[in-house]
Amino acid sequence: MAGYWSYLRLPVMASSSIAALASGLLYFKQNDLIYPRYLPAGSNTEEGVPLPTQFGISDYEDLRIATPDKETLGAFFIRAPNRGIASNVTILMFHGNAGNIGHRVPIAKYLGENLGCNCLMLEYRGYGASTGTPDEKGLMIDAQTGLDWIRTSKETKDNKIVVYGQSIGGAVAIQLVAKNQDAGDVIGLILENTFTSIRKMIPSAFPPAKYIAWLCHQYWPSEDILPQITKVPILFISGLKDEIVPPQHMKDLFAVCQAKRKIWRTIPNGSHNDTVAEQDYFKYIYDFMEDEVLGNQ
Repeated sequence: MAGYWSYLRLPVMASSSIAALASGLLYFKQNDLIYPRYLPAGSNTEEGVPLPTQFGISDYEDLRIATPDKETLGAFFIRAPNRGIASNVTILMFHGNAGNIGHRVPIAKYLGENLGCNCLMLEYRGYGASTGTPDEKGLMIDAQTGLDWIRTSKETKDNKIVVYGQSIGGAVAIQLVAKNQDAGDVIGLILENTFTSIRKMIPSAFPPAKYIAWLCHQYWPSEDILPQITKVPILFISGLKDEIVPPQHMKDLFAVCQAKRKIWRTIPNGSHNDTVAEQDYFKYIYDFMEDEVLGNQ
C-alpha cells in the first residue's frame, strides 16, 4: 500500500496564488484559487483520472450521473470486496480541493477491504471527468445528487450511508448531512482536516490577504451549520501538523458540535495531505464505525 499513498500528496491552494490574493483579485479569481481542479496538471480531464484497476480493483462501476441543473458527474462505485462489519453500508466520499477521485482510490480500497462496505466516490463539477464549473452552490447540488443516487440505485437503496469528507470535502459533507439527517438513512459523518469557514482560513493560508478576506464570496460556513447536526454521530480526525488548515479549526468545530455522539482523534504527525497515510488513521475509522455507528443501530 505504501506506493499508493503518493497519489494523495496533492497541492492544496498553491502558494503561488498568494500574490493574486494580495493584489485584490480575490473577488474575481477565488473560484480558481479555492477549487484548483487543474492540479496536478491534467487532473480536470477524463484522461487524468487514475482508474481503480490501477490499484488492483476490478469490481466497480465507472459512472456518469446527471444533476438537476444538467451537469454530468463522474463517479466510481466500488463494491465491497468481502463481507465485514459494514456490509450494509455505502460510504459517500468527498475529497479535498485539488486532484480528483482517482487520486483517492487507495482510501476506498482500504475502507472496502477492512470494513466490507461499498464506496461511492463522487467527482465535483469541473473536476476530473465531470462537466461544469465548481462553486459552493454547485458542489452542494453535486453532493445531494450523489446521496440521491445511493438512495435510488437498485444495488444500494437499502444501504445505510456514512458521509466522509476531507478538507473542503468536510465542508460539503457537513452541509449535506445537516440537510438529510432526518431521513434516518445517514448514520455517520467522518471529517478530516476541514475548516470553520473559508473566510476564517484566509488569514492563515494567505497572510497578505487577511485584510481583504471579506471579499470572499465562497463561504462554506461549517461552524454555523455543524451545530444543526444532532442525530448523526461524528468522527473528527485532525492532523496536528496541518500546514494548510490550522488544527484549531477542527478544535473549534468539535467545540460547537451538538451531536450526542462525537469522537475526537488526532494524528500527531499528520499534515494536510498526509494525515490519511499515518498510523492509526483507519483504526480510528474502524473503531468509530464499530462502536458509534453500527453499534447504535
